Amino acid sequence: QVQFVESGGELVQPGGSLRLSCEASGFSFSAYAMNWYRQVPGKEREEVAFISSTDHSAKDADSVKGRFTISRDNAKNTVYLQMARLKPEAPAVYYCMAGIPHPDLEFPVAAFDSWGQGTQVPVSA
Repeated sequence: QVQFVESGGELVQPGGSLRLSCEASGFSFSAYAMNWYRQVPGKEREEVAFISSTDHSAKDADSVKGRFTISRDNAKNTVYLQMARLKPEAPAVYYCMAGIPHPDLEFPVAAFDSWGQGTQVPVSA
């Protein structure tokens, strides 16, 4: 059974930093790209960053470029999202998902239908 368990979200002040973790299970973790997404209430889930399965190359969305860093530890089946200079904005729930690269898309597509509970990151005003 595919599972994703996100953690690390907590209230943070503007300009602060936070590291999120996502432990995955039920599939061959090292064989997949890994994506981070975030979702603000009332809006669609959006890609934030992904890291490849092969050379661990990474890409960030323009909205977080230069502030967020994605990394992975295949030995622990875990992907991380280091966030810095957080902006005061609506609370977002962050999710991770295994991804399959698509030649026509900027980010890998979700590999599975089962999502984790996510971890919320509220940024105080």
